[in-house]
Amino acid sequence: MTTNMKMKTPLLLSYAFRPFFLLNGIFAILIMLLWVMTLHGKGLPAVTPLWHAHEMLIGFALAAVAGFSLTAVANWTRRPAVHGAALGWLVFSWLLGRLAMLLSGSLPPSLIAILDMLFPLTLCLLLGREVISGGSKRNYQLVAILAALVVFNVLYHLGVSQLLVNADRTAIYLIIHSVLLLVIIIAGRIVPNFTANWLRQQGYTRMPINSMGVNRLALILTVLTGLAASLFPAHPVTGILAFAAALVHGLRLSRWQGMATRSNPLLFILHAAYAWVPIGYALMGFGIFGWVFTATSALHALTMGAIGGIILAVTTRVGLGHTGRPLVATRATVAAYWIFMLAAAVRVLGPVIGPVSGKGYMRVLDLAATGWILAFAIFVWVYWPILTRPRN
Repeated sequence: MTTNMKMKTPLLLSYAFRPFFLLNGIFAILIMLLWVMTLHGKGLPAVTPLWHAHEMLIGFALAAVAGFSLTAVANWTRRPAVHGAALGWLVFSWLLGRLAMLLSGSLPPSLIAILDMLFPLTLCLLLGREVISGGSKRNYQLVAILAALVVFNVLYHLGVSQLLVNADRTAIYLIIHSVLLLVIIIAGRIVPNFTANWLRQQGYTRMPINSMGVNRLALILTVLTGLAASLFPAHPVTGILAFAAALVHGLRLSRWQGMATRSNPLLFILHAAYAWVPIGYALMGFGIFGWVFTATSALHALTMGAIGGIILAVTTRVGLGHTGRPLVATRATVAAYWIFMLAAAVRVLGPVIGPVSGKGYMRVLDLAATGWILAFAIFVWVYWPILTRPRN
């Protein structure tokens, strides 16, 4: 019976990473194209700065979290991976949410909110079911963060519908830092673990140090800084917390032996992407105290650099590992890493290069967006056959 059910399950719905990594790569390209068109006055009415932020988080980042977590939870709990109809519904709810958000202004706000809420709520329930049924207490925190994201997304829609004035802007910042917290937790587990496994194979004796004390402090500061930056973005205390978070995350990263992985692009990109976390927090502190950098630089270091970079790094590695392929990055994949990291640097330095209202700044945005699009276009090109074909 079980064997027959597995045989009837479409390949793309056999594991969550297959549909979500593939759709996410395509979505990353489309959403950036729409945003660039909007900046040049040719976009759709629904595409606004808050729409762009929302879709980059709930549409793009959370889809990657879904693909990774619902695949990994089978290892965490020793339960069968979420697949088939349940996974199909989750993918469908994601598509419905993206379509609803694209039609903002053409549909009633209440309907848009309901359709958009289906995906994060279903993801929270599915992951919660697997984690709780499997008794994986270590992962209760991931479910709790997803539940918070559901609440913040409700807050966003209440703000959009004017039921809570300006709540949408506050909600976006709370969502940013919640997604960042998820990414930091996941990276803290897999980066030192993947690194240690590879270093042992290469004969290294010096292993990554993954201290529980440092990890706990990093997560506490991430939460406190996120709350402060969302509710009191210009307060000096927020700046102090940001500098403290930068120091602790920098310490955390420095103990993972990243420089020893330079010859392995699939590993080194994980370390390089995580480096945007301490950089972003440091830039946040600089911006609050008026030292050269702006809040925009910090925001994009944490979102495009850290969240986007870690997602690209994780999806390229997990896509190979879970399909039984050698853990070796192709030249095209390495090119995508370089293009992405350069694009992130351009976006972060953009406000410093020229005035935000100037034509030069628009060229910087176009350049950064082009790099993002190229990086994910390469990902889709390389990983389409990997994600849509049977395991080797």
